[in-house]
Amino acid sequence: MKKILLLFLSILFLTNIHSQTIEIYVSDGGNFNLEPWQILKSDETGENVETFITEELGWPQDILFLEDQNILLVSNLNTGKITKYNIDDGTYVGDFATGIDGPTRMKIGSDSLLYVLQWQGNGKVKRYQLDGTFVDDFTNSGVSQSIGIDWDLAGNLYVSSWGGAKVESFDTLGNSLGNFITSSLQGPTNIWFNEDGELLVANWSGTAIKRFDASGNYIDDFITGLGNPEGVDYLPSGNILIGNGQTSAVKLFDPNGNFIEDIIPSGTADLILPNAVRVRVVAAPVSTTQIETALEFIQPTIGTSFYLSSKNDLNIKVVSIYNFLGVLIETRIISDNQIWNANQEAEGIYLIVAESTDGDLYTQKVFLKR
Repeated sequence: MKKILLLFLSILFLTNIHSQTIEIYVSDGGNFNLEPWQILKSDETGENVETFITEELGWPQDILFLEDQNILLVSNLNTGKITKYNIDDGTYVGDFATGIDGPTRMKIGSDSLLYVLQWQGNGKVKRYQLDGTFVDDFTNSGVSQSIGIDWDLAGNLYVSSWGGAKVESFDTLGNSLGNFITSSLQGPTNIWFNEDGELLVANWSGTAIKRFDASGNYIDDFITGLGNPEGVDYLPSGNILIGNGQTSAVKLFDPNGNFIEDIIPSGTADLILPNAVRVRVVAAPVSTTQIETALEFIQPTIGTSFYLSSKNDLNIKVVSIYNFLGVLIETRIISDNQIWNANQEAEGIYLIVAESTDGDLYTQKVFLKR
């Protein structure tokens, strides 16, 4: 009976997940510190573009989704605020955080805290709980005009400096490890690690996405022919979206860096300066009518590493993990409280099906977000 039920859940998830939709969001920096500013929204093909947000923007920089709160966050360099919007209709619902010295990039860490970069002031990386409560200045030193952020597999933090033309690294406690890259860059913006541990850097004042090895040595230009690249994200297919400020467009590349098309062409919806591009997978609800017990047994629900919650003693012995297509990614026996380290998987919604030693079944969705 248990095998039949697990099969039913797998088929149910596969059926529901095919009804999911993928949305593309673009932050339009307009005339830099001067209006107009907007957040655009389109389908995964770049069609049906709409102006989704115009309220309470002040040189918008980055976009982040808090799916469990039904909230979209926007960082605003001019006002020093991170503003909150209803994720369904784009209505402004308040401020997530204020008093930041020019917030630029935002990213959720493996500790389920929001890391925020500052363009101005002391340049330290700030951390917030996901309800907006300030935690601390995480780094012991600042990075001026910081605008790109990511972590390596060891948990070290990397921050790019546009004006400093460099990438600096910090250890897991926020102590500076010094400059990681100081050459071959002219105004770096987004940075991100690929599955091979190589660091990719969007070179805004240059014409390329540059690639560096794990020691910070320049390898090659991964993508060329760009103009003021800023704003990067991946579609579930592995294709790459890149904002191209020089032509007011969003470009689409395959996983190997080959150009496909301008998915959002120049002139669309009066787009001027794309400086953040974000992909959102809208999850269809998964029915729990066939689950013997349904409750939250995983923490956090957003991040890259997932653990058994200390709130429940469920005696879980095995978990099966399904991706957004309903494909089984991994089945593993639980030997400690860590369920899944997902650093090597693509961002998106995943379903975890767990079985206890008593034969009870549980499901929970998690959002893999770096």
